[in-house]
Amino acid sequence: MTVLQVEDVSVALGGRTVLRDVDLSVEAGEFVGLIGPNGAGKTTLLRTVLALVRPSAGSVLVQGRRARPGAPGVGYVPQRHEFAWDFPISIEQTVMTGLVGRQGLFRRPSASDWRLVADALDRVGMAHLRTRPVGELSGGQRQRVLVARALALHPSVLLLDEPFTGLDMPTQELLSDLFTRLAGEGTAVLMTTHDLLEALARCGRLVLLNRTVVADAPPDRLRDPELWVRTFGLSERSPLLAFLTAA
Repeated sequence: MTVLQVEDVSVALGGRTVLRDVDLSVEAGEFVGLIGPNGAGKTTLLRTVLALVRPSAGSVLVQGRRARPGAPGVGYVPQRHEFAWDFPISIEQTVMTGLVGRQGLFRRPSASDWRLVADALDRVGMAHLRTRPVGELSGGQRQRVLVARALALHPSVLLLDEPFTGLDMPTQELLSDLFTRLAGEGTAVLMTTHDLLEALARCGRLVLLNRTVVADAPPDRLRDPELWVRTFGLSERSPLLAFLTAA
């Protein structure tokens, strides 16, 4: 079942075209990697799915309905630097902020809300630290908290923006395993990443993006060097290009 449908989406910001005629769909249970250079429009595409950016053309449907801010069923893990880590709240309170759109700004969290928070923290291995202030956390711990914040919603669509940046290998492996399991449980996972090795190993499909979709296929069908040259501007003599097209 298609849970995310992006149709002919174009986005212009500040008079500059950031995305052009983008078509993309994600099925329930798919783990899709969104790959491209800096400035390719990857984060803008996620923000368009979240209805935080309005497309100049095209449409975005989530579970068959037009995307809107705070739509139920959509979890979002932003890049770590976008979150206010100096706010004086605990880990579990931070995860609870992810439920505000569902419960309302002024309603006190219920017992079921706290259970959702506890379950999400357990999935990322942070339940034992739930009362610790978020300002005291390492970068890897902060990333796990952001993932838990999205998972507390029990999303049908999970959007991940560069979730592996700056992580140590054990934390990256923990989260990568978790994202794979979530897809196996039926969640549609769409992840932007610069970690090509992880994307090639984990994602069932890769979407190569450079303001428009260059290619959309399983990793083993992306061996044409021209696709990677068009996406990243690689030299035809690049060792990376040789690696990407050899396997």
